[in-house]
Amino acid sequence: MIRNIVFDMGNVLIRWCPEVFVDRLGVSEEDRAQLLSEVFGRVEWVQLDCGTISFADAEAAMCRRLPERLHSAVHTLVFDWWKRPLLPIEGTAEVVRELKALGYGIYLLSNANVDLPKYFDRIPGSECFDGRIVSAEWKLLKPQPELYRVLLREYGLKAEECFFVDDLAANVEAAVQTGMSGTVFQGADSLRRALAQAGVPVRQP
Repeated sequence: MIRNIVFDMGNVLIRWCPEVFVDRLGVSEEDRAQLLSEVFGRVEWVQLDCGTISFADAEAAMCRRLPERLHSAVHTLVFDWWKRPLLPIEGTAEVVRELKALGYGIYLLSNANVDLPKYFDRIPGSECFDGRIVSAEWKLLKPQPELYRVLLREYGLKAEECFFVDDLAANVEAAVQTGMSGTVFQGADSLRRALAQAGVPVRQP
């Protein structure tokens, strides 16, 4: 029986769209392409999510590859992207709140850097969460099985009682290999149908 629902964050609870973050800076098309490539498309961003590089070192590495005129933009993207408006995924918060009202445990398992706790309460539905595991705090990344086991261990959960929701199939497969069930997120209506198939009595679209 499913007792707990575990959510990814990016493109499940909120939109993860580097293009939007860069567009808010109002840079030229050429500079936009450079920022997307050198900030979000290189190893440092992954290292931030893994907790294996400092923000300052990541910024310095990115700036070495970019012209000086873009250094302030790099700083904003590395340190302050989350201070801008966070765009919720339509319908997900309503599902989260409905699940909480039904008595299910609600958890987060996210590849994210150590800043996540600073903005998590701005995400619609975040008030319903019973716990969260942030990859950078454990120096692990989905789909590494060890990170899923951290969630189970830290909150005393049984894998077979957990249903995992992520927008990436590889991450869902890793959850399944850990003993959970789950679904690849393709919108709130699809999630409701998948939950119902797993025996979770959520309202259907």
